[in-house]
Amino acid sequence: MTGRRSPDPARVARTLLDAHGVTYAEEAGIRLRDTPQPLYQLLVLTDLLSARIRGATAVAAAKELFAAGMRDARRMAEASWQQRVDALGRGGYRRYDERTSTQLGDGALLVLREYGGDLRRLRERAGDDTAELSRLLRQVPGIGPTGADIYLREAQDVWRITPYFDAKALRGAHRLGLPEDPPDLARLVPDDRYAAFAAALVRVALDKAVAESVRERASA
Repeated sequence: MTGRRSPDPARVARTLLDAHGVTYAEEAGIRLRDTPQPLYQLLVLTDLLSARIRGATAVAAAKELFAAGMRDARRMAEASWQQRVDALGRGGYRRYDERTSTQLGDGALLVLREYGGDLRRLRERAGDDTAELSRLLRQVPGIGPTGADIYLREAQDVWRITPYFDAKALRGAHRLGLPEDPPDLARLVPDDRYAAFAAALVRVALDKAVAESVRERASA
């Protein structure tokens, strides 16, 4: 008696996209485009996601910051430290709220000073060099290597640096038995869905139950 054959990788990828193909930016209500405000909002979300905290909590906290008017670098810098703490607290982001409030304020000032509040200038400064993009992002307080990967993973479609599958996304691919070479992985999905696919792979890396559910649905 033979065991069940592994599902076709393309079918697994389609199943994953259908079930979990939503970027973290979309969850936070960010309509990501290559314009200053949404690019900055993604930076804020990236800062929040970089801490050891649940993704859903980071998303909720980002929504509260934006609802309180802190939607661009200037408004973030002009908000008081306590206003930022209060918004983070309303989103359930309490363990790291004080440190993160400071980071957000300092980060907003850096973005204003270096890029006039427009992260497209960071993109222009780095050109198509993703290593340099990562280095410049890591100059922002609160953004380390993990945060730079998050930002580039989410921004890859609008900044046309595809395919960008970081180590965490590739761990998700491994868990599903998908190719772990980024170009091979990219061939499984439409070229305008790389960011959504990468986000879905990260969810697989973070939760074995997601992987099992996708495999079962793809095998049905």
